[in-house]
Amino acid sequence: MTVGVALFGATGSIGESTLAVIEAYPERFHLEVVSAHRSIETLVRIIERFQPKHVILTDQSEANALIEQVPKDFNGSLAFGEHSLAEAASASEVDVVMAAIVGGAGLVSTYAAVRAGKRVCVANKEALVMGGELMMAEARANGAMLLPIDSEHNAMFQCLPESYTVGQSIPGLKQLVLTCSGGPFREWSIDAIMDATPDQAVAHPNWSMGRKISVDSATLMNKGLELIEATHLFHVPETSIDVVIHPESTVHSLVEFVDGSMLAQMGSPDMRIPIAHALGFPERLGINVERLSLTKLSKLHFEPVNHAMFPALGLARQASAEGGDRPIVLNAANEIAVDAFLKQQIGFTEITELVSDCLNQSARQPISSIDDVLAVDRMSRQTAEIWITERI
Repeated sequence: MTVGVALFGATGSIGESTLAVIEAYPERFHLEVVSAHRSIETLVRIIERFQPKHVILTDQSEANALIEQVPKDFNGSLAFGEHSLAEAASASEVDVVMAAIVGGAGLVSTYAAVRAGKRVCVANKEALVMGGELMMAEARANGAMLLPIDSEHNAMFQCLPESYTVGQSIPGLKQLVLTCSGGPFREWSIDAIMDATPDQAVAHPNWSMGRKISVDSATLMNKGLELIEATHLFHVPETSIDVVIHPESTVHSLVEFVDGSMLAQMGSPDMRIPIAHALGFPERLGINVERLSLTKLSKLHFEPVNHAMFPALGLARQASAEGGDRPIVLNAANEIAVDAFLKQQIGFTEITELVSDCLNQSARQPISSIDDVLAVDRMSRQTAEIWITERI
């Protein structure tokens, strides 16, 4: 009997890499559920290729378009709307949930999968940034297994004993070290970066990613979100996490212990590697990816972050240290700001300016439920949208 995978966010880069791993192991995995927001053509190709049992389109306005284009030999079910994700996440036929929906939109379905006690492959860092404490508490209560997909967090996880459970303290830990390519603007001047265009910002030097996460990588907000995610996954304060620039993206992250030992995970910048690791865990799955040749590696470079150039990381650290609703505000404001930048409504450096202003302007709200998280998210988005409107 094969493992039933629910792939939420199938049409992005993580979805594409996940499908490649599933296709490589048909005797082990099958696509039980697949979801997309509105990329109907890509979704139809996935249906033709994998014949999932359940298909979800979260943008209900595109329902008729999908119904018209769905293959005639498709015998599964169609569902529409975001509420269908939560229902699918808890279905008994689903063994593993790949949470790959970008941004805060992936929160509710990821939370539902955790509450259902599933193996949850966390590719949606925003779910933990927004609701990390609630998510980890539900994982403990319901026996869910969280496995990190981000290359950095997966690298840290691989450096820990096989017996380690995500969310536990790490015995003998000195610090975690997140590596960061530095993005496309690492060597730019502050003056030049002020005029950066969306096309320049999404041109990541090493990774192939979607436009939103590519902009986050250019501002280093992505690394800030990863820092917050790591505090929940590995049960550490932000003060126990260092961030260093590593332009080659070969060392994906490191774990330093109190005895002076430092373990690092290395590999090609290919998301099929952490995805295969999480889907197969604790077994290693063979994947046809480019192999590192140590003799061909010239040098590995590491350097400190220039915080004057990239203030987003400092904002994320502050939000993590203050806790409560601060990471929710940070994430919501950033999503609105990045979208506005991609639409050329604001400049590149205004992304972090907007986020900072939203953090300073918003009154703190208590967080005790997912409804609280969603309420703060909505209010923060409204504040960010007003900020943009006043400057257009």
